[in-house]
Amino acid sequence: MRKFKLRDQVARKMKGIESEEFTIPGKSGSELPVSGEPSQERTEEKSLDSFHVCSRTDIGLIRKSNQDAVILDSWLMGVADGMGGHNGGETASSEARDGMIRETKDCIPDEDTFEKAIQRVNTSLWEMQLQNVALSGMGTTLTVLWPAPERMLIGQVGDSRAYLLRNGEFSQVTKDHSMVADMVRRGMLTEEQAACHPMRNYITRAVGTEPEIKADITSVPRMKGDRWLVCSDGLYGSMDKQRLSNLLSMQNLDEAADQMIREALDAGGRDNITLILAEDQTGGAASVPADDALDETDLSLTDAAVKEPTAEGRAE
Repeated sequence: MRKFKLRDQVARKMKGIESEEFTIPGKSGSELPVSGEPSQERTEEKSLDSFHVCSRTDIGLIRKSNQDAVILDSWLMGVADGMGGHNGGETASSEARDGMIRETKDCIPDEDTFEKAIQRVNTSLWEMQLQNVALSGMGTTLTVLWPAPERMLIGQVGDSRAYLLRNGEFSQVTKDHSMVADMVRRGMLTEEQAACHPMRNYITRAVGTEPEIKADITSVPRMKGDRWLVCSDGLYGSMDKQRLSNLLSMQNLDEAADQMIREALDAGGRDNITLILAEDQTGGAASVPADDALDETDLSLTDAAVKEPTAEGRAE
């Protein structure tokens, strides 16, 4: 959905809420696809040594352009969801993609390098809109995975999301930077109320909208068999967490990606839909025992874990 960056007094108030500590474990043109028939503009399948990765992006059924960008190179796996109109949104997400790949190329993954890369990309986007009035107000979400030998690093700005399916439990790893998400965390709204709140598309952080940005950088130990989903709100806003868990549990990762796009379109396809699925085929260099892995993560899950369905209930 179209995103709005909060500014001025409302923005400052929401930033005050954000400052509280929370522990956290194109195809362009007028032709619209027929519901249920994905029109993936970029479909990729890769093997990044120890990962099987596939990506999908679809314009949806309403938008005339795709302002999402897939980030899949230089060991990065992520999604950027642009905002700021046709030109601004596409520019912001594509520049964030290219900038992150450039800034991390040939680098050893670590949290400091990750944060500095995001800051440099933010500065670049900020300066672009200062120099070009047509790009004024542009910005983008950014949710990126960057695997180190033993841990998965996660960088987060905005309300795109990263989910993890591990040992049958499906959990949201990132924290949304949005007005309604902050209200949910403070107990002011339920998740059900947030899903239909009139300001659900107002985000409180975005790359490129300010001279400096605060990115969340977290990490979790890698384990063999981990399955990751990184997606824009065009996907997770079209189905509940249990359905996402069911689809991510499918045996074939590429079929799961296709089915996610298909069901998001069947639900209305009101927004661009972008996702990356990644399966860790080796785990960390010093993998912890399966029973202890989640206890050693740096996060408390941002929502209740969803149990993986039994074989009888698993999506085919």
